[in-house]
Amino acid sequence: MTDAIFSNGLKANGAVENGYFKKGCNPLAQTGRSKLQNQRATLNQQIIKQMRMRAGAENLLRASSNNKVRESVLLELSFVNSNLQLLMEQLEGLNSSVEVYQNVQESASIPLIPLGLKETKDVDYSVPFKDFLLEHYSEDGHDFQDEISDLMDQRQACRTPSRSEEGIDLLAGYFSQLALLESRFFSPNHQIGIFFTWYDTFTGVPVCQQNISLERASVLFNMGALYTQMATRCHRQSTSGLQDAITALQRAAGVLHHLKETFTHTPSYDMSPAMLSMLVRMILAQAQECLFEKIALPGIRNLFLSLLKMARETAKVSEMYDHVHQSMIQTPIKDNVPFFWSTMAQVKTSHYRSLAHYFTATALMDHEVNPSDDEDQQEKAFSQIYDAMPDSRPPLDILKNSKERQRIGKAHLRRAILEHEEAMRIYSLCRELRRLDILGDILQATLKRSLAKFALHEDEDEFTDYMEAPDINSKTEQKAEMEVPGSTKVKVTDLFQRLGPLSVFSAKQRWSAPRTIRLRPEDRDLGFTLKGDGPVQIQSLDPLCPAAADGLREGDYLVGVGQVDCKWSSVTEVTRLLRDVDESGVDIRVVSMMDTSQPLPPKSATYCGGLPKTYSMICLAFDDDDKNPKSRKVTKKLSFLSWGLKNKSASTLSLPTADHSASGLPWQRPCPAFPSSYNDSALY
Repeated sequence: MTDAIFSNGLKANGAVENGYFKKGCNPLAQTGRSKLQNQRATLNQQIIKQMRMRAGAENLLRASSNNKVRESVLLELSFVNSNLQLLMEQLEGLNSSVEVYQNVQESASIPLIPLGLKETKDVDYSVPFKDFLLEHYSEDGHDFQDEISDLMDQRQACRTPSRSEEGIDLLAGYFSQLALLESRFFSPNHQIGIFFTWYDTFTGVPVCQQNISLERASVLFNMGALYTQMATRCHRQSTSGLQDAITALQRAAGVLHHLKETFTHTPSYDMSPAMLSMLVRMILAQAQECLFEKIALPGIRNLFLSLLKMARETAKVSEMYDHVHQSMIQTPIKDNVPFFWSTMAQVKTSHYRSLAHYFTATALMDHEVNPSDDEDQQEKAFSQIYDAMPDSRPPLDILKNSKERQRIGKAHLRRAILEHEEAMRIYSLCRELRRLDILGDILQATLKRSLAKFALHEDEDEFTDYMEAPDINSKTEQKAEMEVPGSTKVKVTDLFQRLGPLSVFSAKQRWSAPRTIRLRPEDRDLGFTLKGDGPVQIQSLDPLCPAAADGLREGDYLVGVGQVDCKWSSVTEVTRLLRDVDESGVDIRVVSMMDTSQPLPPKSATYCGGLPKTYSMICLAFDDDDKNPKSRKVTKKLSFLSWGLKNKSASTLSLPTADHSASGLPWQRPCPAFPSSYNDSALY
């Protein structure tokens, strides 16, 4: 896979080569992963097209009373809904295409499930940023064209990051840059007209908002998804490869957990708390699976204590996958998670549970307590494998009784065979799973091994000596833990640092236009003193000095002396510039901080694929009063993620949709297989 980044001019030689930021993956590279991502982008466009058609048909159905027209519209709606269902199935197929992400050298490892990257639309920062620079900072936007171009190139590269640490660094750098941009350009009282559009990775539903927090949350999601893709790429037949996979999966879980805790109530379903919690569980279960593979890689010693240890390790993996499956079948997650994912979790639950019983059976049937063995150690290990001993017998009595060991061992072996067969049955139910030949081979091989061992110990007294094998307690020596990588807080260079220190020159502060004051020192006295450090402030201003007469005020910020920009200059540096002023004087530029107690009316337009109800931060109520500016009512300003029932009066700009008010409250409506229109609250 080649890495390249092209400039806005679409010239191949416009690639950034100076190391200003990491290069991303060429979107035209014909790799399996890039083809899959291109198919995802195409499907997203087709889904939004069909949803627009459905929104128009629903409005026509509501507005028309002509029976023939209504029949035609209903027929068209049936076709549109069928097309949407087919597109959703295709998108589910893309999310089930895990073999594309696996290491090509893998031949004996069960595939891992990666997350697909969220797709987005192009964003043009140029015009809104230039307007804001002129309006807010009184700076010529054309002077910052290079910075704006670098930012747009960086965002474009983030759409196709390479599956490596360089790709992670690229996303992390842009994520950190967004935090600086939010302070520079995104005022809580003024929207600058930049719309960020991101598509749900599971449903293809587009979400569009003016708030930059949607952009930051989506980039963070892609960072976690990229970590999962890096994990699936690792060679899991080596210790180093397994360790890399474990590290990548733990970091992916940490990133998604950080996303859930930091950006609560995100408007996109794939970033909802319930979905993120499920994804974190699934990723940690896969990390635990890799930890077991790392322990078993050198080989499992045919010793009593070693076998019991492996039994509890595999029971832990099975337990974690069982929790993953239980979370996947909960509403509304089960309506959007691919069927492949839930069946894979079921298969792994049964597969690793069968291994736990097989190891326990082998430990009991193939080993006896010898005089040289440590009886206390074996008794302790055996007593911890069950919640309660079979028939309430002491552990040491069972271990010393050969017949009893055989009886309990065969019970575990029968249980292992049943779990193997259950895994094979579930495997056969899913078409996407049946395509994974390696998974079928592993399941078949483990089943044959258990059947062969059972045949060696089969006797005629089996039915009279039947018992049910108890469950095995899970335990692991190394538990998979979430790891928040330092890349989420990487330090970057502020692209717009020429505007001055961010603590002073931010979008929250309102500034007057720069004023030019002519300084003519009298007896080397300027009539004021300076304080602060980058930029300096005017203090102790003499009201009778010439500078005060020219308009200099107490508390003004000095941003320039002559042709020198002083936004970052200290008191010492500015004093040095003013020290050698001749009798003709020198021009200084100052700005004044304006009162921010009277904020401008906020405006926000949010579009979510035809949704009249999305989760924007600040919305205006649109009704008939909007025709009269004097009677316009402004809703209370809300934070980015403060959407929900409290914002009942908020409306958004969106495509027309049918009126569902007659259906009752949102939470009282049934949840369809695919959203009947994007205002169905069951999606979120």
